[in-house]
Amino acid sequence: MARACAVIMAGGVGTRFWPRSREKNPKQLLEILGKGTMLQNTVKRLDSLIGLENTFIVTNRAQRAGLLKQLSGIPDENILDEPVGRNTAPCIGLAALHVRRIDPEAVMVVLPADHVIQNVPEFHRVLSVAIETAYESRSMITIGIQPTRPETGYGYIQIFDDAGEHNPFFDRGVHKVKTFAEKPNVQTAERFLASGDFLWNSGTFIWRADTILRQIEQCLPELYSELMKIDRAMDTPQYQSTVEKVYGMIRGISIDYGVMEKSDNVYVIRGDFGWSDIGSWDEVLLQSGKDASGNSFTGKIIQIDTKNSYVFSPEKVVATIGVEDLIIVNTDDALLICRKGRSQEVKEISDYLKRKQMNEYL
Repeated sequence: MARACAVIMAGGVGTRFWPRSREKNPKQLLEILGKGTMLQNTVKRLDSLIGLENTFIVTNRAQRAGLLKQLSGIPDENILDEPVGRNTAPCIGLAALHVRRIDPEAVMVVLPADHVIQNVPEFHRVLSVAIETAYESRSMITIGIQPTRPETGYGYIQIFDDAGEHNPFFDRGVHKVKTFAEKPNVQTAERFLASGDFLWNSGTFIWRADTILRQIEQCLPELYSELMKIDRAMDTPQYQSTVEKVYGMIRGISIDYGVMEKSDNVYVIRGDFGWSDIGSWDEVLLQSGKDASGNSFTGKIIQIDTKNSYVFSPEKVVATIGVEDLIIVNTDDALLICRKGRSQEVKEISDYLKRKQMNEYL
């Protein structure tokens, strides 16, 4: 039986969720949908399958204090903080070093802290298949989500939908990956949906610790060399200073670009368990409970003839009259008003604030 460890990536800032999401209190530490923060719900979801003692969280150093206030039961040494964000490949490599210290053959279930899963038993079933397959085959496995609409905000995975020598795990519902596709335009997304052999890329990965480190060595040798400096410094007084020095040297790159798209040893399991990555305010409205007019309101809202809108204002009264398809997010020091369908562009507001050095609003 494979030993499994969860690696939760929780270091992002969530710039598309401005003005609620800020550098020191980002999206994953907020209650966005229902009770519990996104991070708390992710940890709880994995506990019965993997256990808190085998759960690692990689976060940003500036967020560590806020994160620790929300969690209990996870060993302190399992909270790994990066001095600066360098995308997912260094984050995963750092976690793999720590998991390998526990068990070189342990299987890592790597996933973001900010996803929503509706059907947890089916999620656990899919992960269990992936864990055993990754352990036995030393392959890299990702979870592909059955698409329900021509979504332009997600990457896609094209699968080989047949059995054969290239896929000894077909009877488990495991498919060989044919190719990865970037976020498409509407016409391409519609073509992907019609073809039936494209899945949404969930950003969830399953592999052995020794497998992913070997793949990083092959695909990203410069990163691997720097990670080995951290590995040699582990359990010594030089660990933190070495991490800071290494992170000052390495370049940021995603695990998708750096490893997954270069490897021919990648498999995908189709997931249909009510998944959403909650990547924008539009997605929040889509997933929220709505009234008869398609609205989702939180806080002190007065509305007249308002349709298909999301309004969040827990402290201040917001009144809307004769509007539709709006997203309104009202906080103590900032107000966002956005046309529905354009909330992916909220990131540009954060970029503007950064350029203008208006750091008090970041």
